[in-house]
Amino acid sequence: MTTTATKPKARQKVSLQPLDDRVLILPKEPEQAMRGGLHIPDSAREKPTQGEVLAVGPGRFERGVRVQMDLRAGDTVVYGQYSGTPYQVAGDELVIVKASDILAKIG
Repeated sequence: MTTTATKPKARQKVSLQPLDDRVLILPKEPEQAMRGGLHIPDSAREKPTQGEVLAVGPGRFERGVRVQMDLRAGDTVVYGQYSGTPYQVAGDELVIVKASDILAKIG
């Protein structure tokens, strides 16, 4: 029995730059490990809470000084389940999140 590895979908360069303390995230879909062939419709699935950072804003201003962001493109983060604003780009569902809604950085 042979198995074929699937290539990850090549992502186009995103020309969307977040402003202030906002972060552009590509959500990671949770692994589906179902027994018995059950199908869960998209409307019943939980929203992802992890994702890859694609772009980071320059940071917010506080007392006239710009506060730099702790995140960089390529970081994997955990964010609030109902945080952010969804945005479609080139067929990808992205999320724009404020830095304060990001709970943790993985790795």
